[in-house]
Amino acid sequence: MTLRERLEEEIVAAMRGRERARLESLRYLKSVVQLAEKDLKKTLDDPGMVEIVSKQVNDRRESIRMFQQGNRDDLVAKESAELAILESYLPPQLGPDELLQLVQDVVKEVGASTPRDKGKVMGRLMPQVRGRADGTVVNDLVTQLLESGS
Repeated sequence: MTLRERLEEEIVAAMRGRERARLESLRYLKSVVQLAEKDLKKTLDDPGMVEIVSKQVNDRRESIRMFQQGNRDDLVAKESAELAILESYLPPQLGPDELLQLVQDVVKEVGASTPRDKGKVMGRLMPQVRGRADGTVVNDLVTQLLESGS
C-alpha cells in the first residue's frame, strides 16, 4: 500500500470514527501534498511523500519549541498530537548508534577531517537519512565528530 492510499484510508477511518483532531491533521497533510503536486506538475511517489511529511514534521517540531518558549502548553499539546500522526508516515527512525555509525562511515568515505569539510559530509549524508533522522541532530553529530577530529 502506498503512502497516498494509506492517507486516504486513514482519512475515511477518522471520519467514521469522528476523530476530529486526527481528521484535521490528515486533511492538512493531504492538502500540502496536493499543493506540492500542483507546483511540481506531477504526482508524488512514496519518496516524494516522505519528503513532504519530513518537512511537516520539522515544522511541527519548530512550532513545539516556540510554543514551549512562550509557555503555550495548549498549543504544545495540539502540535505534539499532530507530530505523532505525521511521524507515523515516516520510515522507521535511525537509532543513535545506527546514526553515529552512518555518520562515521560517510566522514571516512569523503575523507573529512576538519569542520570545513562539513558541507561534503552533509551533502553525502542527508539523502541517506532523509525521513529517518532529524536533520538538526545529524548536523550536530557531524559537527561534534569533525571538531573532535574523530
